[in-house]
Amino acid sequence: MDLKIRGKTALVTGSTAGIGLAVATLLAKEGARTVINGRTMARVEAAIDQIRKTTPGASLVGMAADVGKASDIERLVKGLPDVDILVNNAGIFEPKPFGEISDADWFRFFEVNVMSGVRLSRAYLPAMIQRNWGRVVFISSESALNIPAEMIHYGLTKTAQLALSRGLAETTAGTGVTVNAVLPGPTLSEGASGFLNSMAQAQKMDAAAVEANFFKTIRPSSLLKRFATTDEVAAMVVYVCSALASATNGAALRVDGGVVRSIA
Repeated sequence: MDLKIRGKTALVTGSTAGIGLAVATLLAKEGARTVINGRTMARVEAAIDQIRKTTPGASLVGMAADVGKASDIERLVKGLPDVDILVNNAGIFEPKPFGEISDADWFRFFEVNVMSGVRLSRAYLPAMIQRNWGRVVFISSESALNIPAEMIHYGLTKTAQLALSRGLAETTAGTGVTVNAVLPGPTLSEGASGFLNSMAQAQKMDAAAVEANFFKTIRPSSLLKRFATTDEVAAMVVYVCSALASATNGAALRVDGGVVRSIA
C-alpha cells in the first residue's frame, strides 16, 4: 500500500532502537526522508546502518540530541528547521515504589516524556498549519489509562501526552494537519527484552515462562497474551503519519493487545 508520504521529512525521536527504530524503518520504506535521533552519534549511525541493510536507497539523516534537554532541542531545531511528520517517541520508564520516587525523578520523567513533545511540537506545528499539511504523533501507552502502581510517575506522563495531543489537535481544526496519540501495550522493545532476560536469570526460568507469567499476573487482561512486536506497533504509527489517515485527528489509538478493558 502506498501511504503517499514519499519525499516528506519525518523526525522520529528516540529512533535508535525499539518502537522508534521500527517506525523510522517503515517510514523510510515508504519513501520519507527520515531523521534518526538518539542521544549519541554512535547510536544514531548504528541505527542508520541497520535501516540501510533492509532498505537500500533509504533517505536518512542522523541527528544526535537528548530531547529531554531544552538546549539540545534548540540545537536540533536549528539544524532541522522544518519537518512534515513529527513522531514524539522518546521516552523513559522505570519501576519504582511511589514513596521512593524523588522530586528529581518526577521532573526527569516529565522533561523526557512530556516536555520533549511540547517543545518539538511548538517548534514544528505552526509551519505545518501554515502549509496545510502535517502529522504529529505522540507515542503514549496503555499505562496512560491503566496507571501502573509500580511506576506511577511513568503513567502520569503518558496520560499527560493524551491531554497534550488532544489539545494540540484542537488547534488544527479545518486544516490538513492531524495530531494523534498511539497507545502501545507491552511491547518487546530493547528495554522489555532486557527486563525479561534479567527476570529469567533471577528466577532461573526461561524467557518464555517469564513472559507467560507476566501476562498471567501483571497484565492478565491482555487478549494477545504475549508482548507485541515493535513492527506491529509501528504499522499503526506509520499509518497515522500517512496521507491516508487524514480523517483521524485528536484520537487515542490503542495497539495494546486488548489490555485496556474499555470500548471507548
